[in-house]
Amino acid sequence: MTSREIRRSFLAYFEQQGHRVVPSSPLVPADDPSLLFTNAGMNQFKNVFLGRERRGYTRAASSQKCMRVSGKHNDLDNVGPSLRHHTFFEMLGNFSFGDYFKAEAIPYAWQLLTEVWKLPSDKLRASIFVGDANVPRDEEAYRIWRQYLPADRIQELGAEDNFWQMAETGPCGRCSEIFFDRSDDPRCPESDRLVELWNNVFMEFDRQPDGRLVPLPARSIDTGMSLERITAVIQGVFSNYDTDVFTPVLAAIGELAGVPYGRVEATDISMRVIADHIRATAFLIADGVTPSNEWRGYVLRKIMRRAMRHGKKLGIAHPFLHELPDVLTGVMGDAYPALAGSRDTIVHIIKAEEERFDVLLDAGLAKLEEVLERAASSQARIVPADEVFRLYDSLGLPLDFIEDMADERRLTVDREGFARAMEAQRTRARTASAFDTKQAAAFELRSDATRRTLEDMGDRFEGYATPRVGDATVVALFDEHRVEVDRLGAGQEGYVLLDRTPFYLESGGQVSDTGWLERNGTRAEVTGVLRVLPGAPRAHHVALLSGTLEVSHQLAAEIHNQRRAAIRRNHTATHLLHAALRRVLGAHVVQKGSLVAPDRLRFDFVHVSPVTHEELDAIERLVNVHIMRNVAVETTVRSTEEAMAAGAMALFGEKYGDRVRVVNIPEFSVELCGGTHCAATGDIGFFTIVSEGGVAAGVRRIEALTGEGAIAHVQTSRNRFARVLDELKVAPDHAADTVARLQSEVKRLSRDLQQARIRSALGGATTAVDRDGIEDVAGVRLIARRVDDIDRSGLRDLADSLKSGLGSGVVILATEHEGKVAFVVSVTRDLAARLRAGTIVKELAPIVGGGGGGRPDFAEAGGKDPAKIGVLLQEGRHVVERMLASP
Repeated sequence: MTSREIRRSFLAYFEQQGHRVVPSSPLVPADDPSLLFTNAGMNQFKNVFLGRERRGYTRAASSQKCMRVSGKHNDLDNVGPSLRHHTFFEMLGNFSFGDYFKAEAIPYAWQLLTEVWKLPSDKLRASIFVGDANVPRDEEAYRIWRQYLPADRIQELGAEDNFWQMAETGPCGRCSEIFFDRSDDPRCPESDRLVELWNNVFMEFDRQPDGRLVPLPARSIDTGMSLERITAVIQGVFSNYDTDVFTPVLAAIGELAGVPYGRVEATDISMRVIADHIRATAFLIADGVTPSNEWRGYVLRKIMRRAMRHGKKLGIAHPFLHELPDVLTGVMGDAYPALAGSRDTIVHIIKAEEERFDVLLDAGLAKLEEVLERAASSQARIVPADEVFRLYDSLGLPLDFIEDMADERRLTVDREGFARAMEAQRTRARTASAFDTKQAAAFELRSDATRRTLEDMGDRFEGYATPRVGDATVVALFDEHRVEVDRLGAGQEGYVLLDRTPFYLESGGQVSDTGWLERNGTRAEVTGVLRVLPGAPRAHHVALLSGTLEVSHQLAAEIHNQRRAAIRRNHTATHLLHAALRRVLGAHVVQKGSLVAPDRLRFDFVHVSPVTHEELDAIERLVNVHIMRNVAVETTVRSTEEAMAAGAMALFGEKYGDRVRVVNIPEFSVELCGGTHCAATGDIGFFTIVSEGGVAAGVRRIEALTGEGAIAHVQTSRNRFARVLDELKVAPDHAADTVARLQSEVKRLSRDLQQARIRSALGGATTAVDRDGIEDVAGVRLIARRVDDIDRSGLRDLADSLKSGLGSGVVILATEHEGKVAFVVSVTRDLAARLRAGTIVKELAPIVGGGGGGRPDFAEAGGKDPAKIGVLLQEGRHVVERMLASP
């Protein structure tokens, strides 16, 4: 069987057993800040297991894209040396949500393995949970397994092996693993003779933040099996990399490197790293992640650069990684059509990152050499962790590359210190990227009964149809500290939960509504809307202006309708903009984020280069053409599968249930969207783009205005242009040429002024050195001088001129510019080995409250204290003297 056939047969088997085959969710989890990436098949069903979400089925099966590169599920360092570890893999899984349990799950697994896939039953083993102080031994699983296996092939293991949880909190339970035993095959390596095939997790508990295990509303099943591992077993090979999942990619890498896979272990390791990492890279980019220096983008960049580094180890000097996605699509494109659909984006982003990495590598080598030279001259011969982390984090040099270079000089890298710096960086990134879903955990409910009541009540949003609900009922109240209370009084702030509401809760980029709650002399201003619990009524943040509010009070809830109308215009315009971008720039454009506010809209999208003025004009024109068409905006509710089959676009980072709202602008745009929209495109009035720029590698941002805001912007821009024309005293057609001519003249005059200042500093000469300004320091000629009325660029030019006149020596120049210090140190090449300019600068910069660095022959720095320039120049003489005196 091929890997394609194995995937298909798994899903077909469970479909025959009454399971709904569910598509893989994206690698970026929706609404779950506890996860960096999707790492298990059950991630998309987390709220179903917790009882917070209901689906139209109680049995499911999937082949889920997974990444394991963080926390306890981190296989990154194992990739390459290991024959069966991966950063990206597919997890085959079957799930039961309060339907069947162990008595059905274990027989299903046994039947598929032995009857459908024909694995020999005498090669199979199982494990069960042995029990501990919190959870007893799994007697039921043991009894079921005894129907298929003798007791000596059932192993009892502890919590580390047979108690599974997705994260530090959430659904968890005892589990039973199934192994394939290859110990009688002499060809198999000792470490790989017992292969874990399938983990059956019996979801029974919800682990709380304090560690307590609370029973789930219904017992469920969550299983996971690596497609790569089961394929290796069925195809009779010992390495996942010898299956048809990897062999086409490895063959392509071998052609690029001129080294076939399977000949030399050292090159095989590098090829396995690349084969694994290109899968992770392509799927992450297809799911909307782009390389950056923050959180998910940081991990992607790290994976990509690790693959590039191993390419260089193989002798591939040119950018090559971007040539592999086409091979990968041939292997996996039928199961994951998004690979082919995002092909251009994937290739462009990878190639851009490869070119960027080559530039950084060239720049970083000089910095690395400096760091290694300092370490080599120290007694400990240890490369400090802070310097390694700076090279890694700021310049992008891979750790293994730094270690290789250090090892050549017999230096040791402070790995423990580096690990601490990395963890601190991850903590900062997690904090910076935390979503507002933390608000949910902040609400203090009185009891689990209250929680269940709110969850059972559901969230009734009626704002699509009406801006006002006249008879809403207060079902819960929280004070400003988010503690549940029975009453709020005048002057207080707090949160109100209603059984029905017209107030939109921020989602999909659209901001929350504002408005009022009113009843018999009570008036409260609604300033925002939050989620308390998934599926429960939303919380209205209020400032109570008069009267009181109590649980069970009936009241009228009304949104600020003019504000909502402005939001509607911007949201419908965002859909038009998205469609126009895809028409003008290409189908690779996908949304990466958005803001739909009453006063503006912002749209982030995947595109590898700046959008040209001509393209922006075409995009703006196309949006306004469809506004002028004034077609009705159609909104329907359909099943997710039906909507996707009809061509509706699902957006990055959004989570969709079984039923979705589909917003259709006929003949132009169809998207899944839960936001509020205009009745017709003509309601938008007018659309104008105000800015376009980059926000991350491969991600662009457009900001735009609609309606009255767009008109005001155009009028303001016209008035500003008119004032410019008045000052230039030219016609509009000649304005650009006039400005260009003036700029050229200003540059010429600036150069002339700079040269005059340099000549003045040289005493009227052009290159000669004033002999009276030269000092002799231990036989070395030194110029240490303050110069005024010259900027940093002029300081560099002057230093070069003085150094040229010296022939051999050191130049230290300092100036005060705009209230700050700038100084340079320039050393002739014959002295750069003994008198390193960067070292001199590092010693002098603290005197003026600054810092800096540079090359051995030239370095510069800045500072905050111009009063200390004289002290700096005097100390410069002493620093040179000490360096010359040292051995």
